[in-house]
Amino acid sequence: MATRRHPTARQVRLGAELRKLREAAGLKAREAGSLLGANSVQMSQIESGVAGVSEERVRRLAAHYACADVALIDALVAMATDRTRGWWDEYRGVLPQVFLDVAEAEHHAAFLREVVITHVPGLLQIPDYSRAVFRYMVPELPESELEPRIEHRMQRRAVFDREKPATYETIIHEAALRILVADRRVAQTQLREILTEIEKGHATVRVIPFEREGFAGAGVEMMYVGGPLPQLDTALRDAPHGTAFLDAESQLARFRGLLHKLEKAALSPESSRDFILRMTNEL
Repeated sequence: MATRRHPTARQVRLGAELRKLREAAGLKAREAGSLLGANSVQMSQIESGVAGVSEERVRRLAAHYACADVALIDALVAMATDRTRGWWDEYRGVLPQVFLDVAEAEHHAAFLREVVITHVPGLLQIPDYSRAVFRYMVPELPESELEPRIEHRMQRRAVFDREKPATYETIIHEAALRILVADRRVAQTQLREILTEIEKGHATVRVIPFEREGFAGAGVEMMYVGGPLPQLDTALRDAPHGTAFLDAESQLARFRGLLHKLEKAALSPESSRDFILRMTNEL
């Protein structure tokens, strides 16, 4: 059984879902392994994403676990047999693994919903805006690391060019639109770019204005990634130590509730477009 040195977040998620099914069936890793002619160590490798698993083994495990959710089994098989080598693979060894994981998650998403408070969403950023954001890191990144990050961020827009692109909705606080991460020229160009993506139908944007009363969600920033089934959704949150991929059912329910609250605080898409247009003209 070949093992991976650096499993992707998607591979780790597949293993975690198989572990959930095993635990729901009340089986230990040793017992489940014996059903496949494997030992507990090999089962641990499968459930941690370190080792791959075939379609035949996924279906055998599901049968032994008495899982009757056909849609879930098919979705797990699709994850296990996926051999996609996306554009992000060219950055392997160049950028930290989490950059590749985010791009892969977006590529496979059924829908994307994002909340930002202090920065324009990465999927809508222009190069000069991204450059200013990445350059603010301490210590400052050398050009050899800065440029690949900017290129990668721009290539993430490939999600808009898919044959069946995922719907992308974002809630942006007015603070993110007003903070001058670079200069006024960049700020104005960035706002125009957001308006362009709205007009193209790539993004549904809703703004939470400063004047909105009762908004206490300044600490809520996340991307909610829709899976093929609700139980395979993922929430991505930036933290000081890096981006965290969260998929526990209670966590997902909490984030869905937060999204609902934020939507109620935001302007309509039409009013948000007019709001951004006024800001652009003011600069």
